[in-house]
Amino acid sequence: MMALLAFSPILLTIVLMVVFNWPATKALPLALLNAILVAFFAWDMSTQNVFGYTLFGFLKAFDILIIIFGAILILNTLKLSGAMATINDGFNGISSDRRVQAIIIGFMFGGFIEGAAGFGTPAALAGPLLVGLGFPPLAAALVALIFNSVPVPFGAVGTPIFGAMSTLESNLASTGVEGDALMQALTQWIAIPNAIAGIFIPLLGIIILTRIFGKEKSFKPALAVLPFAIFAGVSFMIPYVIIGIIFGPELPSLVGALIGLGVVVVAAKKGFLVPKTPWDFPEESKWPAIWKSTSDTGNVGKAEMSLLKAWSPYVLIAIILVVTRIPAFGLKELLTAQQLTLTNVGGIEGLDYVLLWAYLPGTIPFILVALITQWYHKMPVKEIKESWTLTFGQIKGAAIALFAGVGLVQLMLNSNNNPHEMVSMLTTMAESAAGLSGAAYPLFATLIGMLGSFMSGSATVSNILFMSFQFETATILGLPQILILAMQGIGAGIGNMVCVNNIVAVAATVGCLGAEGYIIRANAVPAFFYYLLITLIVGGMIIVGFNPFPI
Repeated sequence: MMALLAFSPILLTIVLMVVFNWPATKALPLALLNAILVAFFAWDMSTQNVFGYTLFGFLKAFDILIIIFGAILILNTLKLSGAMATINDGFNGISSDRRVQAIIIGFMFGGFIEGAAGFGTPAALAGPLLVGLGFPPLAAALVALIFNSVPVPFGAVGTPIFGAMSTLESNLASTGVEGDALMQALTQWIAIPNAIAGIFIPLLGIIILTRIFGKEKSFKPALAVLPFAIFAGVSFMIPYVIIGIIFGPELPSLVGALIGLGVVVVAAKKGFLVPKTPWDFPEESKWPAIWKSTSDTGNVGKAEMSLLKAWSPYVLIAIILVVTRIPAFGLKELLTAQQLTLTNVGGIEGLDYVLLWAYLPGTIPFILVALITQWYHKMPVKEIKESWTLTFGQIKGAAIALFAGVGLVQLMLNSNNNPHEMVSMLTTMAESAAGLSGAAYPLFATLIGMLGSFMSGSATVSNILFMSFQFETATILGLPQILILAMQGIGAGIGNMVCVNNIVAVAATVGCLGAEGYIIRANAVPAFFYYLLITLIVGGMIIVGFNPFPI
């Protein structure tokens, strides 16, 4: 009964958004109300705790809103300056094939940004860029989210793994295993099975793209690009695995995607494995309303500047992300030291909100680069003003959904603060799944990781929530802990495809707010196939008794 009550806010969200196609702006506030009622009457939380943790969630939503604001501002700036028109022409120069463009921008460029910044940044950048190239906004949102999965376990220079290790330290106390050894083993056994599955993700994304948005509504155009898609997957995944095994969790996605991007762009320019007949969307006049932007995102100017000048903002963003995320450069420590702190939120002792305003990608580099671009591209004051006005207008819809969504997560996460010492709602759900599964637990390990990301919008948070629980469950059931932990880490990445907060963020940046339920339904298909691949690969290892890191 308690597990059902704990699951009710998530179930309500799924039903309203997926079945009834409610927008997140309506579904998530109602789900939050549901969680508040469960917290009061089932978990017996005090009014102060319910209010305080919900308010803490509202404050945490600002972090995401700043990222979204910066991403939208970059998009609007590039549109109004004419840079996006030049970028569009440039990609048509590499390949006019939308399938190839989606792989280069969504999978390769997005993977690089995930490796550098994480936290929803890749889809928020790649989605609008695809729109600028001529993709329907809904198509751009779908494919950007599908592709923002493979690099996620090592995103933001390994942050999800470091988050996992922060919770696993207590589990290791009585085992004699060193934390560094476990972290390296975890990195290796996330990288290997994820790379095997990841080779097929570019093809999977293109299958969804052509089936939903093609004139033919068919898989055939996707199969025509199969050789190039597999080649792209291999180009990313081989360095991804090698770097993970040798150097650890910080660089597999960052460097692997950068190497793959260079290889795939050269191949596309030379026509290597690229289909002879380019594929495109139907004419815009034939697009259904749900494909289109529901907000004014500004007009794309004429292609009147050089390709280098047009791309310079993205190049600058990539450079800034790299030098500010890798500790060796020294800027990460400087930026993270710039904090705004609100202590004892809601009167709860020790509950402090810290806004790392200088370290958030929304400010540095997004807003900073937008300001530089407005000067460098010599935009008139009228266009600069329009870019900011449009951005503030577009952010309104996302704000409501994000405040409710993040508030919901924080309340469920901290519902263990009750007078009866009950575990949190999220832990209750996970424990119930483990108790019901028994020896079949490997079928659920990846799903639990996906659930954490679905609700929190973060693979790091998913790992913090469930990595320790997965370790304990594997130990009790006599399963190889390292493989179960790997399934958790990979599942946390898969969950980004259908994560509510990321969907709201991408929908806001491309202008298709209100279509979140459709996006969840569509992306549930590739997420399910990804889950099956990982379960078959890692589950197969467990069935044959393979345990690469006995604990």
